[in-house]
Amino acid sequence: MNPTTSIYAAKPWLAQLSDAQRAAIQPPPTVVHAFRAAVARAPERPALAYFDGRLTYRETDALSDSVAGYLASRGVGRGDRVAIMLQNTPHFVLALLGAWKAGAIVVPLNPMYKSGEVTHVLKDSEATVLICSDRAWEAYLRTTAAGSPVRVAVTAGEKDLQTRDDPRVLGFERQAKPADTEDLIAVARAGHPAPRYGRDLTATDTALISYTSGTSGTPKGAMNPHGAIMYNAERQRTGHPIAEGAAYFALAPLFHITGMVCELAACVANAGTLVLAYRFEAGVVLDAFAEHRPAYTVGPSTAFMALAAHPDATPDHFASFQVISSGGAPVPPALVEKFRAGFGPYIRNGYGLTECTAPCASVPPEKEAPVDPASGTLSVGVPGPETIVRILDEHGEEVPFGEHGEIAVRGPQVVPGYWRLPEATAETFPGGELRTGDIGFMDPDGWLYVVDRKKDMINASGFKVWPREVEDVLYTHPAVREAAVVGVPDAYRGETVKAYVSLRPGAPAELAAYCAERLAAYKYPREVEILPELPKTTSGKILRRELR
Repeated sequence: MNPTTSIYAAKPWLAQLSDAQRAAIQPPPTVVHAFRAAVARAPERPALAYFDGRLTYRETDALSDSVAGYLASRGVGRGDRVAIMLQNTPHFVLALLGAWKAGAIVVPLNPMYKSGEVTHVLKDSEATVLICSDRAWEAYLRTTAAGSPVRVAVTAGEKDLQTRDDPRVLGFERQAKPADTEDLIAVARAGHPAPRYGRDLTATDTALISYTSGTSGTPKGAMNPHGAIMYNAERQRTGHPIAEGAAYFALAPLFHITGMVCELAACVANAGTLVLAYRFEAGVVLDAFAEHRPAYTVGPSTAFMALAAHPDATPDHFASFQVISSGGAPVPPALVEKFRAGFGPYIRNGYGLTECTAPCASVPPEKEAPVDPASGTLSVGVPGPETIVRILDEHGEEVPFGEHGEIAVRGPQVVPGYWRLPEATAETFPGGELRTGDIGFMDPDGWLYVVDRKKDMINASGFKVWPREVEDVLYTHPAVREAAVVGVPDAYRGETVKAYVSLRPGAPAELAAYCAERLAAYKYPREVEILPELPKTTSGKILRRELR
């Protein structure tokens, strides 16, 4: 990028930011540093809330110190990899902090992974420690780990640390601890002294190897530095009007980069209380909102669709929120307006990837995202003051404001590359700039719009069709709960548009005709298939690949 010729280097989005959002920040080098600062400020404040269970900052610090000491006693040192495969429970946080305090790199694993997916990540990362649930170990991870570099297994009973088991998400029996693993809570309560390794970590050290969701191709491990996590966490803290000590609800899974940064790290930076509820179930989440009165949450649009559709949802469930953000999947403008009309809060859009450590653009708290009048696309917000987002053509040259191209990101949150993949790193991060693979555009005021994934574009008789545009129209129909659009082979057009939808309670609607009234003839779906539920990643992203 040549700053003398780049139209994006002028950062027109700065005008959309408040003085507080533009101000320079000095984040702590790591989450561990931020956590220890929170312990010093508020040692008796609840750090974690899990149903009726509570752990203060002082208790969480002591327990995670002991986990770190145990890992060090088993030979874990600076730069070694510790894999964590747990739901949103206090065990995840204790394992995470303990691994970092031991100087290790954490490899978060999706609890929905099957044996083959786990095997790939364990072997690729060369993780020597696996921390997982008792049930997963007994079910298949014992066998999976046997063929991997893992030499230490620590397991957790997910019903520990609370007594009010909710059968909607904890509907399984307690079981005996596996004889061939160490128990995480026993390790945490053993009083092992923490080593110095975690105190010596710097902002440039790798905190996470976050494997991409694998919606296409083999998952690659993005190396998220400690400093990138804390940069985005501190920007969340300083940019949102949330009082210190407020409750943050973990709607996104903590193993996902959005939950890791925007929930866990931002909460720690603000010395807040992180509210956990195992995994997403709309009724359980609504009960937790009523009990804990959180000020902040972030989640995919599909989670907010499910919450809005729950028969028990009322405006009071959302009355405590100061900021509700959405990330991980596109937000249809119709959902934002329906949610505000029904429950009060305005859902603030955001955009980011694992490779830029969660957000690289978001809607400022004092603003509302504009909708592009031509396409009906809702803006995902504006970049931060130290970030430069550019729109590039297929040759890597900048396109003017308003024109479509690939979104490229440069800033302190962008990772240095993929774990042990120099060729993929060179291709995706030329000159340190992330080429996202997403198609979008920016208006002259700096608002960013994401159109779709480059690889998802449909070519119907030579015309480009972006699935997102068709999906946004489908979401305006009152019967539609979820929608996904893909290209399918067509003898006449080469490719044509097909929609998959799940419906709200009630009679199916004539959706193809509805779209035909609102879209050009080559865009509207020739076929609509009704499914009870659309396939999604655990982070809530609808999997078009599976629908194809």
